[in-house]
Amino acid sequence: MNQNQQKIQNPETQVPKTPQMNERDFINDLLTTEKYMTTAYSVALHEASHQQLYQDIMQIFTETQQCQRDFYDLMFRKGWYAIEAESQQKLQQSYQQFQGYTNQLPSGGNLQ
Repeated sequence: MNQNQQKIQNPETQVPKTPQMNERDFINDLLTTEKYMTTAYSVALHEASHQQLYQDIMQIFTETQQCQRDFYDLMFRKGWYAIEAESQQKLQQSYQQFQGYTNQLPSGGNLQ
C-alpha cells in the first residue's frame, strides 16, 4: 500500500472469533451473493428478447442491487469494510485522462 493512502473505515464492531459463522461472516456471505446475483441479472437484461421479461428482470435487478448496497452500507458502518482514499493528484490525473477521451469524441463528447 502506498504510504500516502489512508483507509476510510469506521471503528470495527467486534464479533466472536470462533469456528462458527458470526454476524460479520453471514453479512459478508450475503453481500457476496448479492454481488453475484446483480452480475447475473445484468447479463440476463442484456439478453432479454421480450420487453415484459426485460421489465420483470429489471425490477428484480433493481431490488437486488439495493439489497447489495444495503449490505455494503451495513458492513461499512460496522467497520467490516474499508476503502482506500485516493490522493487528489491521482484523481486529477484520471479526470484529465478521461476528459481527453471525451474531447476526442464527435461533438466534444455529446452523444446524439
